[in-house]
Amino acid sequence: MSARHLSTDSPWLLGLLAAIVALGPLSVDMYLPAMPSMMRALGTDISAMHLSISTYLAGYAIFHLACGPLADRFGRKPILTAGTALFVVACLGCAQSDTVGELLIYRFLQGVGACVGPTLARTVTRDLFGPRRAARALSLIAMLMALGPAIAPLLGGFLLLVLPWPIIFIVLAAYALAMIVLLQTFLPESLPEQQSLHPLNILGNYGQLCMDVRFMSVVLASGLVYAGLMAYLSSSSYVYMELLGVPVQYFGFIFLTTVVGYMGGSGLSARLASRLDSHQMLMRGATLCTAAAGLMWLGGSLRPDSVAVLMLPMAIYAVGMGLVYPHALAIALAPYPHMAGTASSLLGFIQMGLSGLSAALVGQVLTDSAQPMLMAMFGCTFACLVLSRVVARDA
Repeated sequence: MSARHLSTDSPWLLGLLAAIVALGPLSVDMYLPAMPSMMRALGTDISAMHLSISTYLAGYAIFHLACGPLADRFGRKPILTAGTALFVVACLGCAQSDTVGELLIYRFLQGVGACVGPTLARTVTRDLFGPRRAARALSLIAMLMALGPAIAPLLGGFLLLVLPWPIIFIVLAAYALAMIVLLQTFLPESLPEQQSLHPLNILGNYGQLCMDVRFMSVVLASGLVYAGLMAYLSSSSYVYMELLGVPVQYFGFIFLTTVVGYMGGSGLSARLASRLDSHQMLMRGATLCTAAAGLMWLGGSLRPDSVAVLMLPMAIYAVGMGLVYPHALAIALAPYPHMAGTASSLLGFIQMGLSGLSAALVGQVLTDSAQPMLMAMFGCTFACLVLSRVVARDA
Protein backbone atom coordinates (compact mmCIF):
# COMPACT_ATOMS: atom_id res chain seq x y z
CA MET A 1 0.00 0.00 0.00
CA SER A 2 1.47 3.38 -0.99
CA ALA A 3 0.83 6.94 0.05
CA ARG A 4 -1.38 7.63 -2.97
CA HIS A 5 -3.94 5.13 -1.61
CA LEU A 6 -4.52 7.26 1.48
CA SER A 7 -7.12 9.67 0.13
CA THR A 8 -9.08 12.11 2.28
CA ASP A 9 -11.92 9.55 2.31
CA SER A 10 -9.73 6.94 3.98
CA PRO A 11 -10.13 6.50 7.75
CA TRP A 12 -6.52 5.29 7.79
CA LEU A 13 -5.34 8.78 6.86
CA LEU A 14 -7.11 10.30 9.87
CA GLY A 15 -5.74 7.49 12.05
CA LEU A 16 -2.18 8.13 10.89
CA LEU A 17 -2.49 11.89 11.43
CA ALA A 18 -3.93 11.25 14.90
CA ALA A 19 -1.01 8.95 15.76
CA ILE A 20 1.46 11.66 14.69
CA VAL A 21 -0.39 14.34 16.67
CA ALA A 22 -0.34 12.04 19.73
CA LEU A 23 3.46 12.22 19.86
CA GLY A 24 3.25 15.57 21.65
CA PRO A 25 0.78 14.72 24.44
CA LEU A 26 2.32 11.27 24.94
CA SER A 27 5.62 12.95 25.77
CA VAL A 28 3.94 14.53 28.79
CA ASP A 29 1.20 12.07 29.72
CA MET A 30 3.24 8.90 29.78
CA TYR A 31 5.83 10.13 32.23
CA LEU A 32 3.43 11.83 34.65
CA PRO A 33 3.22 8.74 36.92
CA ALA A 34 7.04 8.62 36.99
CA MET A 35 7.56 12.16 38.25
CA PRO A 36 7.59 11.33 42.01
CA SER A 37 10.02 8.41 41.53
CA MET A 38 12.19 10.50 39.17
CA MET A 39 12.24 13.27 41.78
CA ARG A 40 13.62 10.85 44.34
CA ALA A 41 16.02 9.05 41.96
CA LEU A 42 17.56 12.32 40.72
CA GLY A 43 17.67 13.86 44.19
CA THR A 44 15.55 16.90 43.33
CA ASP A 45 12.22 18.53 44.26
CA ILE A 46 8.81 19.11 42.68
CA SER A 47 9.71 22.54 41.27
CA ALA A 48 12.59 20.96 39.28
CA MET A 49 10.22 18.28 37.98
CA HIS A 50 7.88 21.05 36.83
CA LEU A 51 10.88 22.52 35.03
CA SER A 52 11.27 19.22 33.16
CA ILE A 53 7.84 19.93 31.68
CA SER A 54 8.53 23.64 31.15
CA THR A 55 11.84 23.02 29.35
CA TYR A 56 10.11 20.44 27.14
CA LEU A 57 7.42 23.01 26.34
CA ALA A 58 10.09 25.69 25.74
CA GLY A 59 11.78 23.53 23.09
CA TYR A 60 8.37 22.65 21.70
CA ALA A 61 7.39 26.33 21.49
CA ILE A 62 10.64 27.78 20.14
CA PHE A 63 11.07 25.34 17.25
CA HIS A 64 7.55 26.09 16.08
CA LEU A 65 8.86 29.37 14.68
CA ALA A 66 11.25 27.50 12.37
CA CYS A 67 9.19 24.34 11.82
CA GLY A 68 6.39 25.97 9.82
CA PRO A 69 8.55 28.03 7.45
CA LEU A 70 10.80 25.00 6.84
CA ALA A 71 7.76 22.85 6.04
CA ASP A 72 6.37 25.58 3.76
CA ARG A 73 9.68 25.54 1.86
CA PHE A 74 10.86 21.90 1.82
CA GLY A 75 7.60 20.00 2.33
CA ARG A 76 5.80 18.39 5.24
CA LYS A 77 7.33 14.90 5.18
CA PRO A 78 11.07 15.79 5.33
CA ILE A 79 10.57 18.04 8.36
CA LEU A 80 8.29 15.51 10.04
CA THR A 81 10.91 12.80 9.57
CA ALA A 82 13.86 14.88 10.80
CA GLY A 83 12.01 16.17 13.87
CA THR A 84 10.76 12.73 14.86
CA ALA A 85 14.29 11.31 14.50
CA LEU A 86 15.58 14.01 16.88
CA PHE A 87 12.79 13.03 19.28
CA VAL A 88 14.06 9.43 19.30
CA VAL A 89 17.60 10.54 20.16
CA ALA A 90 16.35 12.86 22.91
CA CYS A 91 14.20 10.10 24.47
CA LEU A 92 17.23 7.83 24.71
CA GLY A 93 19.15 10.73 26.28
CA CYS A 94 16.41 11.21 28.89
CA ALA A 95 16.51 7.49 29.71
CA GLN A 96 20.23 7.59 30.55
CA SER A 97 20.20 10.90 32.48
CA ASP A 98 21.87 10.73 35.90
CA THR A 99 21.19 14.32 36.99
CA VAL A 100 18.28 16.70 36.70
CA GLY A 101 20.50 19.02 34.59
CA GLU A 102 21.01 16.31 31.95
CA LEU A 103 17.31 15.52 32.00
CA LEU A 104 16.39 19.16 31.37
CA ILE A 105 18.73 19.37 28.35
CA TYR A 106 17.30 16.24 26.76
CA ARG A 107 13.73 17.27 27.58
CA PHE A 108 14.34 20.55 25.73
CA LEU A 109 15.57 18.60 22.68
CA GLN A 110 12.65 16.21 23.03
CA GLY A 111 10.31 19.19 22.84
CA VAL A 112 12.06 20.45 19.69
CA GLY A 113 11.56 17.07 18.03
CA ALA A 114 8.02 16.53 19.31
CA CYS A 115 6.64 19.81 17.99
CA VAL A 116 6.81 18.74 14.33
CA GLY A 117 4.18 16.00 14.78
CA PRO A 118 1.20 18.03 16.02
CA THR A 119 2.19 21.19 14.10
CA LEU A 120 2.59 19.58 10.69
CA ALA A 121 -0.25 17.08 11.14
CA ARG A 122 -2.53 20.11 11.58
CA THR A 123 -0.96 21.66 8.49
CA VAL A 124 -1.41 18.49 6.42
CA THR A 125 -5.05 18.37 7.52
CA ARG A 126 -5.56 21.96 6.34
CA ASP A 127 -3.76 21.15 3.06
CA LEU A 128 -5.80 18.05 2.28
CA PHE A 129 -9.26 18.85 3.65
CA GLY A 130 -9.55 22.59 2.93
CA PRO A 131 -11.08 25.24 5.20
CA ARG A 132 -14.65 23.89 5.29
CA ARG A 133 -13.86 20.24 6.07
CA ALA A 134 -10.87 20.93 8.30
CA ALA A 135 -12.85 21.54 11.52
CA ARG A 136 -14.62 18.18 11.28
CA ALA A 137 -11.39 16.38 10.30
CA LEU A 138 -9.49 17.99 13.20
CA SER A 139 -12.28 16.98 15.60
CA LEU A 140 -12.12 13.35 14.43
CA ILE A 141 -8.31 13.38 14.65
CA ALA A 142 -8.52 14.75 18.20
CA MET A 143 -10.97 12.01 19.16
CA LEU A 144 -8.72 9.28 17.73
CA MET A 145 -5.58 10.89 19.14
CA ALA A 146 -6.99 10.80 22.65
CA LEU A 147 -6.74 6.99 22.63
CA GLY A 148 -2.97 7.35 23.09
CA PRO A 149 -3.08 9.61 26.15
CA ALA A 150 -5.88 7.39 27.54
CA ILE A 151 -3.53 4.43 27.60
CA ALA A 152 -0.26 6.27 28.32
CA PRO A 153 -0.62 7.03 32.07
CA LEU A 154 -2.03 3.56 32.70
CA LEU A 155 0.83 1.93 30.81
CA GLY A 156 3.35 4.20 32.51
CA GLY A 157 1.96 3.40 35.96
CA PHE A 158 2.02 -0.37 35.44
CA LEU A 159 5.49 -0.31 33.85
CA LEU A 160 6.76 1.49 36.95
CA LEU A 161 5.55 -1.35 39.15
CA VAL A 162 8.18 -3.68 37.65
CA LEU A 163 10.75 -1.48 35.85
CA PRO A 164 12.61 1.77 36.68
CA TRP A 165 11.54 5.14 35.26
CA PRO A 166 13.85 5.14 32.15
CA ILE A 167 11.56 2.53 30.54
CA ILE A 168 9.04 5.35 29.92
CA PHE A 169 11.41 7.14 27.55
CA ILE A 170 12.53 3.92 25.84
CA VAL A 171 8.90 3.12 24.99
CA LEU A 172 8.40 6.68 23.66
CA ALA A 173 11.49 6.25 21.44
CA ALA A 174 10.08 3.00 20.03
CA TYR A 175 6.73 4.68 19.30
CA ALA A 176 8.48 7.52 17.45
CA LEU A 177 10.49 5.07 15.35
CA ALA A 178 7.26 3.37 14.32
CA MET A 179 5.83 6.77 13.34
CA ILE A 180 8.82 7.45 11.05
CA VAL A 181 8.23 4.16 9.22
CA LEU A 182 4.47 4.77 8.86
CA LEU A 183 4.67 8.36 7.66
CA GLN A 184 7.36 7.47 5.11
CA THR A 185 5.21 4.63 3.83
CA PHE A 186 1.68 6.04 3.88
CA LEU A 187 1.58 9.84 4.24
CA PRO A 188 1.31 11.87 1.02
CA GLU A 189 3.29 15.08 0.62
CA SER A 190 0.72 17.89 0.71
CA LEU A 191 2.70 21.11 0.25
CA PRO A 192 0.59 23.18 -2.20
CA GLU A 193 3.14 25.90 -2.97
CA GLN A 194 6.74 26.44 -1.91
CA GLN A 195 7.42 29.55 0.16
CA SER A 196 10.67 31.47 0.34
CA LEU A 197 13.01 30.98 3.30
CA HIS A 198 14.32 34.53 2.97
CA PRO A 199 14.31 36.06 6.48
CA LEU A 200 12.38 39.12 5.32
CA ASN A 201 9.68 36.91 3.79
CA ILE A 202 9.39 34.85 7.00
CA LEU A 203 9.28 37.97 9.17
CA GLY A 204 6.70 39.47 6.83
CA ASN A 205 4.47 36.40 7.14
CA TYR A 206 4.75 36.39 10.93
CA GLY A 207 4.14 40.14 11.00
CA GLN A 208 0.98 39.73 8.91
CA LEU A 209 -0.32 37.10 11.34
CA CYS A 210 0.56 39.13 14.44
CA MET A 211 -1.27 42.17 13.05
CA ASP A 212 -4.44 40.12 12.44
CA VAL A 213 -6.49 40.79 15.60
CA ARG A 214 -8.92 37.98 14.84
CA PHE A 215 -6.12 35.45 14.33
CA MET A 216 -4.32 36.50 17.51
CA SER A 217 -7.52 36.49 19.58
CA VAL A 218 -8.46 32.95 18.64
CA VAL A 219 -4.86 31.73 19.01
CA LEU A 220 -4.57 33.24 22.50
CA ALA A 221 -7.96 31.79 23.45
CA SER A 222 -6.93 28.24 22.46
CA GLY A 223 -3.52 28.76 24.06
CA LEU A 224 -5.02 29.82 27.38
CA VAL A 225 -7.35 26.85 27.63
CA TYR A 226 -4.36 24.59 26.90
CA ALA A 227 -2.31 26.46 29.52
CA GLY A 228 -5.05 25.65 32.04
CA LEU A 229 -4.78 21.99 31.07
CA MET A 230 -0.99 22.09 31.45
CA ALA A 231 -1.28 23.65 34.91
CA TYR A 232 -3.35 20.58 35.81
CA LEU A 233 -1.16 18.00 34.06
CA SER A 234 2.12 19.28 35.47
CA SER A 235 0.71 19.23 39.01
CA SER A 236 -1.60 16.21 38.87
CA SER A 237 0.85 13.47 39.83
CA TYR A 238 2.07 15.49 42.84
CA VAL A 239 -1.45 16.51 43.90
CA TYR A 240 -3.03 13.08 43.53
CA MET A 241 -0.12 10.83 44.53
CA GLU A 242 1.76 12.92 47.09
CA LEU A 243 -0.98 15.11 48.63
CA LEU A 244 -4.02 12.83 48.27
CA GLY A 245 -2.24 9.47 48.56
CA VAL A 246 -3.38 7.83 45.31
CA PRO A 247 -1.22 4.72 44.52
CA VAL A 248 0.82 4.91 41.31
CA GLN A 249 -1.07 2.06 39.61
CA TYR A 250 -4.38 3.92 40.02
CA PHE A 251 -3.21 7.31 38.82
CA GLY A 252 -3.85 6.38 35.20
CA PHE A 253 -7.49 5.57 35.94
CA ILE A 254 -7.99 9.08 37.36
CA PHE A 255 -6.38 10.53 34.26
CA LEU A 256 -8.60 8.31 32.09
CA THR A 257 -11.67 10.38 33.01
CA THR A 258 -10.01 13.45 31.49
CA VAL A 259 -9.19 11.60 28.28
CA VAL A 260 -12.72 10.17 27.99
CA GLY A 261 -14.08 13.70 28.43
CA TYR A 262 -11.79 14.99 25.68
CA MET A 263 -12.80 12.17 23.35
CA GLY A 264 -16.46 12.88 24.07
CA GLY A 265 -16.00 16.59 23.41
CA SER A 266 -14.11 15.92 20.17
CA GLY A 267 -16.79 13.48 19.00
CA LEU A 268 -19.52 15.99 19.83
CA SER A 269 -17.54 18.67 18.01
CA ALA A 270 -17.33 16.54 14.86
CA ARG A 271 -21.03 15.72 15.06
CA LEU A 272 -22.13 19.34 15.44
CA ALA A 273 -19.64 20.79 12.92
CA SER A 274 -22.20 20.62 10.09
CA ARG A 275 -24.92 22.34 12.17
CA LEU A 276 -23.09 25.04 14.11
CA ASP A 277 -20.30 27.24 12.84
CA SER A 278 -16.88 27.25 14.45
CA HIS A 279 -17.46 30.55 16.28
CA GLN A 280 -20.52 29.14 18.06
CA MET A 281 -18.65 25.96 18.99
CA LEU A 282 -15.71 27.98 20.30
CA MET A 283 -17.98 29.97 22.63
CA ARG A 284 -19.74 26.87 23.94
CA GLY A 285 -16.44 25.15 24.65
CA ALA A 286 -14.90 28.18 26.37
CA THR A 287 -17.99 28.59 28.58
CA LEU A 288 -17.89 24.92 29.56
CA CYS A 289 -14.17 25.07 30.42
CA THR A 290 -14.63 28.17 32.57
CA ALA A 291 -17.57 26.66 34.44
CA ALA A 292 -15.64 23.42 35.06
CA ALA A 293 -12.56 25.28 36.31
CA GLY A 294 -14.77 27.31 38.66
CA LEU A 295 -16.32 24.10 40.03
CA MET A 296 -12.86 22.60 40.60
CA TRP A 297 -11.69 25.70 42.47
CA LEU A 298 -14.84 25.74 44.62
CA GLY A 299 -14.70 22.00 45.29
CA GLY A 300 -10.98 22.07 46.06
CA SER A 301 -11.56 24.89 48.56
CA LEU A 302 -14.45 23.16 50.34
CA ARG A 303 -13.14 19.56 50.20
CA PRO A 304 -9.33 19.71 49.83
CA ASP A 305 -8.97 16.01 50.72
CA SER A 306 -11.32 14.72 47.99
CA VAL A 307 -10.20 13.17 44.71
CA ALA A 308 -13.67 13.36 43.15
CA VAL A 309 -14.04 17.16 43.44
CA LEU A 310 -11.03 17.52 41.14
CA MET A 311 -11.44 14.50 38.90
CA LEU A 312 -15.09 14.90 37.86
CA PRO A 313 -15.06 18.62 36.91
CA MET A 314 -11.81 17.97 35.04
CA ALA A 315 -13.70 15.55 32.80
CA ILE A 316 -16.14 18.40 32.00
CA TYR A 317 -13.19 20.73 31.34
CA ALA A 318 -11.87 18.16 28.87
CA VAL A 319 -15.21 18.06 27.04
CA GLY A 320 -14.97 21.83 26.65
CA MET A 321 -11.43 21.52 25.31
CA GLY A 322 -12.67 19.03 22.73
CA LEU A 323 -15.04 21.73 21.49
CA VAL A 324 -12.58 24.64 21.65
CA TYR A 325 -9.45 23.27 20.09
CA PRO A 326 -10.44 21.98 16.61
CA HIS A 327 -12.68 24.98 15.92
CA ALA A 328 -10.09 27.48 17.11
CA LEU A 329 -7.63 25.84 14.72
CA ALA A 330 -10.09 25.96 11.84
CA ILE A 331 -10.86 29.67 12.45
CA ALA A 332 -7.16 30.54 12.74
CA LEU A 333 -5.93 28.66 9.67
CA ALA A 334 -8.85 29.32 7.29
CA PRO A 335 -7.60 32.68 5.87
CA TYR A 336 -4.03 31.46 5.28
CA PRO A 337 -3.91 28.45 2.92
CA HIS A 338 -0.73 29.78 1.29
CA MET A 339 1.21 29.76 4.59
CA ALA A 340 -0.67 27.23 6.73
CA GLY A 341 2.60 25.89 8.12
CA THR A 342 3.70 29.32 9.34
CA ALA A 343 0.27 30.07 10.82
CA SER A 344 0.20 26.69 12.58
CA SER A 345 3.71 27.32 13.89
CA LEU A 346 2.83 30.68 15.42
CA LEU A 347 -0.26 29.13 16.97
CA GLY A 348 1.82 26.33 18.46
CA PHE A 349 4.52 28.73 19.70
CA ILE A 350 1.99 30.86 21.57
CA GLN A 351 0.09 27.85 22.89
CA MET A 352 3.19 26.08 24.21
CA GLY A 353 4.77 29.30 25.46
CA LEU A 354 1.70 30.03 27.59
CA SER A 355 1.60 26.40 28.75
CA GLY A 356 5.26 26.35 29.75
CA LEU A 357 4.85 29.60 31.66
CA SER A 358 1.76 28.24 33.40
CA ALA A 359 3.50 25.00 34.43
CA ALA A 360 6.61 26.82 35.67
CA LEU A 361 4.70 29.39 37.73
CA VAL A 362 2.43 26.80 39.36
CA GLY A 363 5.47 24.63 40.14
CA GLN A 364 7.14 27.50 42.01
CA VAL A 365 4.24 27.93 44.46
CA LEU A 366 2.81 24.40 44.68
CA THR A 367 3.58 23.03 48.17
CA ASP A 368 0.94 21.43 50.40
CA SER A 369 -2.23 22.50 48.59
CA ALA A 370 -3.80 22.22 45.12
CA GLN A 371 -4.96 25.86 45.27
CA PRO A 372 -2.21 27.31 42.98
CA MET A 373 -3.16 24.79 40.28
CA LEU A 374 -6.88 25.54 40.61
CA MET A 375 -6.45 29.32 40.60
CA ALA A 376 -4.26 29.12 37.49
CA MET A 377 -6.83 26.98 35.68
CA PHE A 378 -9.69 29.36 36.42
CA GLY A 379 -7.66 32.43 35.45
CA CYS A 380 -6.63 30.90 32.13
CA THR A 381 -10.12 29.72 31.18
CA PHE A 382 -11.81 32.99 32.15
CA ALA A 383 -9.37 34.88 29.89
CA CYS A 384 -10.11 32.32 27.14
CA LEU A 385 -13.83 33.02 27.50
CA VAL A 386 -13.30 36.78 27.17
CA LEU A 387 -11.21 36.35 24.01
CA SER A 388 -13.70 33.87 22.54
CA ARG A 389 -16.42 36.50 22.89
CA VAL A 390 -14.23 38.94 20.97
CA VAL A 391 -13.75 36.38 18.17
CA ALA A 392 -17.48 35.54 18.02
CA ARG A 393 -18.45 39.24 18.02
CA ASP A 394 -16.13 40.02 15.10
CA ALA A 395 -17.19 36.98 13.03
